[in-house]
Amino acid sequence: MTDAFDLTDKVVVVTGGSRGLGRSMVLAFARRGADVVITSRKLPACEMLAEEVRESTGRKALGVACHVGHWNQCDELFDTVYEQFGRCDVLVNNAGMSPLYDSLGEISESLFQKVIDVNLKGPFRLAARFGERMVADGGGSIINVSSIAAVRPTPVEAVYGAAKAGINNMTVSFARAFGPSVRVNTIMPGPFMTDISKAWDLDAFAQTAEREIPLKRGGEPDEIVGAALYFASAASSYTTGAVLKIDGGTAYSPA
Repeated sequence: MTDAFDLTDKVVVVTGGSRGLGRSMVLAFARRGADVVITSRKLPACEMLAEEVRESTGRKALGVACHVGHWNQCDELFDTVYEQFGRCDVLVNNAGMSPLYDSLGEISESLFQKVIDVNLKGPFRLAARFGERMVADGGGSIINVSSIAAVRPTPVEAVYGAAKAGINNMTVSFARAFGPSVRVNTIMPGPFMTDISKAWDLDAFAQTAEREIPLKRGGEPDEIVGAALYFASAASSYTTGAVLKIDGGTAYSPA
């Protein structure tokens, strides 16, 4: 099965790719032989990682500024990828955001819309554009990144969780629309120790993890890599419409 995970000369686009889980996936794809397009709102961060990819792996890497919450920027990203590379084999919809708020009643319309735009509207547009082109070109893989907030919602991430539930639903819909040549799957992470964890009360989190997470810790960014390589490669050739939970056992369905 080692060869099944090979991505030599594939073109992979990762949104939210300059840090956190996105960064780990970008590096893993390049190490497996892929050329990568790294996108986020901050171009310098994308370009810095692209340079690291080129120096450490010898693969082509392009940094592109893209705010996925804006429909026109999603279209511009699509155009740039095909102008520069001529194809896309794997799209990873990883960009996301979950702003804090004081209470549900104080969530403004603009905040609500911003969260929906980044977490659901953008991935929808990108999957639609890239997916249709992948079908025309003969195949590909779309990987959405959801969250256990989609199935274990809390009051502090109500809009985010609703948007991520939409991602899970969209995955099944797009898998049916783009099959059999294009596979569409979702990674559903739990708590990971990425940049966002710097804002957590880590002592309180450790206590929660001990009590509620079977593996009793948060995930490390590189622990997302196995799932990403699986969905991106031929190893998952008979998998589509799947939602894979990677959360240390945090979310579960009662027996």
